[in-house]
Amino acid sequence: MEVLFILVEPAVPENIGSAARALKTMGFNQLRLVHPVDPLSDPARWLAHGATDILENAEIFTSLKDALHDIDLIIGTSAKARSVKNESHLVYSLPEILKAKGDALKKTGIVFGREDSGLRNEELRMCDLMSTIPLKTSFPSLNLAQAVLVYAYELSELTGLPRTLTPEKSGIRFGPLKEKVSDILLDLGFEENSAIYPRIMERLMLLKEGDLHLLHSVCNKFKKQKNNSGRMQHKG
Repeated sequence: MEVLFILVEPAVPENIGSAARALKTMGFNQLRLVHPVDPLSDPARWLAHGATDILENAEIFTSLKDALHDIDLIIGTSAKARSVKNESHLVYSLPEILKAKGDALKKTGIVFGREDSGLRNEELRMCDLMSTIPLKTSFPSLNLAQAVLVYAYELSELTGLPRTLTPEKSGIRFGPLKEKVSDILLDLGFEENSAIYPRIMERLMLLKEGDLHLLHSVCNKFKKQKNNSGRMQHKG
């Protein structure tokens, strides 16, 4: 399982450098930046210290949508509750959620917002789950680099997990399964802006590998029957 860290519009180069350093110390090396300040500036390099390779290899995107294009499970971070998601999962619960997906999950993205305002509601809607760090006080909150460090620390146990199967051999990929479930919900008349559609999609993110295989079979059966029905109507 690959875990990628995505920073949206980081405005302080020192935070980018410190985030890179945090990732490297916890065994991660994949950093994506959406419309950032210069990640190779001197302040960023100074704070990265021995992690300048992560800065040099960071992928730069002009939009969050583009940065998420190949990610199976997207986890947005927020310091406060948001109405756009029904649940907010504590950071230390994430390793078990991810491990439960087994070999169905190839890439997971952890998305962090701006230093001053975090992620916008429309950006959180792009995420499958929302997560937060439990704090003793509401102010001051952790800054961007500190938040990255906490998530990297909690998720570091995933970096040493062996892979027993590739997603292709396991017969299921989590990303395509999400698309199948979404298509079925839309076919059944559940609109994306309805109350139940996002709720079902959020609960899907918490299923374990065995349940995902069962759901995969149901989706394939539904698609097959839909195709057969379409052919029968065409013949008629």
